Amino acid sequence: MIEPVALKDFFVTFYSSALIIMAGASYALLFTWSKVNSRLIIKLSAYLSYLILLVSVYQLTLAANLVGYWQIISYLMVVGYFFAPMAIWHLCKKTHDDPILTTTTLENENE
Repeated sequence: MIEPVALKDFFVTFYSSALIIMAGASYALLFTWSKVNSRLIIKLSAYLSYLILLVSVYQLTLAANLVGYWQIISYLMVVGYFFAPMAIWHLCKKTHDDPILTTTTLENENE
């Protein structure tokens, strides 16, 4: 039977997977917080979280023997995750800053 993850790499796989979840959530949270409260330390913390995410994905691909297409998919996902919070932020900003929606809502509330 072929083991996708060697028993000696089980804990590395487990902890790098958990770190991917924590670093990804931390990056999204800190990136959004840096947009709301524009302080440099928050933005640097977000990018540090993303760096931890990159290292964790790399370590997981080594420990889980992800080669070929799986390795490419893993790296494409982590690159996409860098831009996802930015896109979501811009989408929310444009949705909530639309002057037509704001004036229409205010006119409906005054009636």
